Amino acid sequence: MKTALIIFLKYPELGRSKTRLAATVGNENALKVYIELLAHTNLISKELNFDKYLFYDKVTAHKMPWGDDIYHTAYQLESDLGGRMQNAFEQLFDKGYERIVIIGSDCYELTQEIIEEAFNKLNSNKVVVGPAKDGGYYLLGLSQLIPQLFSDVAWSTEEVFSSTIKILKSLNLSYDTTPILSDIDTEDDLTEKLKLLIS
Repeated sequence: MKTALIIFLKYPELGRSKTRLAATVGNENALKVYIELLAHTNLISKELNFDKYLFYDKVTAHKMPWGDDIYHTAYQLESDLGGRMQNAFEQLFDKGYERIVIIGSDCYELTQEIIEEAFNKLNSNKVVVGPAKDGGYYLLGLSQLIPQLFSDVAWSTEEVFSSTIKILKSLNLSYDTTPILSDIDTEDDLTEKLKLLIS
């Protein structure tokens, strides 16, 4: 069965990384934090035995030096978050993948084991969701394209996870979840290790 991991990310550039965090700690410190988050994302994903796609937020000559033999390069569609995620899933389903998981690059608590758990849960469920403490989610796995999950959600709100679950229940689709984790979006989200980067 063909499986793939999608990683949404931005190439780290001053003024484009973690803008909500930058509002309180400044652009340079926000960039330091984001570079560390990217390094963590690379660490937990590089050994995974799935095809891996880095979906950059814009077409650029720059790429992460993580190895073209390990990660494929792709680009996000210009749209809202739902549209960008749906398009990424569509691209890979069209390539013949049967189980696909998407993650971002801002969850410092995410581990290789949790990603593997998500893929395993897709063996017996249509959907797996990784709830974030802020009401969003840090991971979404699908074994089929479900357009409603991308069009009927108010993005960047505390209702993203709950709205997603409501949609799944309304469609009578089987789903499971992974542990609740914290995304790094604001200064309050920083772990002690990340705080050391900007102290």
